[in-house]
Amino acid sequence: MKDLNLKPLALLIVFSFAISSCTSTRTALFDQYSYEKTIELKVETTKLINKATTPYDSHKEEIENLFLNIEKLAEYEKNKPNNEITFEMWKILTDKEKKLLAGLFKHWQTKGILSPVFLDESKKQVLDALDLLIQYESKKDKESKDALLELINLNT
Repeated sequence: MKDLNLKPLALLIVFSFAISSCTSTRTALFDQYSYEKTIELKVETTKLINKATTPYDSHKEEIENLFLNIEKLAEYEKNKPNNEITFEMWKILTDKEKKLLAGLFKHWQTKGILSPVFLDESKKQVLDALDLLIQYESKKDKESKDALLELINLNT
């Protein structure tokens, strides 16, 4: 008789662990808006980075518009459920103290003009980070998630 009372309890415990383990590893579902906006921002970013061999002040309005659009998307990403990874990546990209997007633009602003050699390497890093974000947004698979988490961990 005692064994019969333990079975429901054991099942409840197993079920509880299964549910809690699933919710702790959730990933936001594919979002067409996020995917499209991230691609648009990558294209705008590429266009502006290519201009970094000219004076920063000549492109100040374009740069401000880019970061306003990024801020809007980051706010959208912040409020999506189970979307901590994507939001964390946007925070890193927009951190002026990091060596990715905002850091590159801060360096451009400080120097006025960037050398093509420096720009090539910096551009590759920024665009690779955006590509990882795009891949993660489109696939939502373990491989793209792990690649994005690795980049996040390297930059925190």
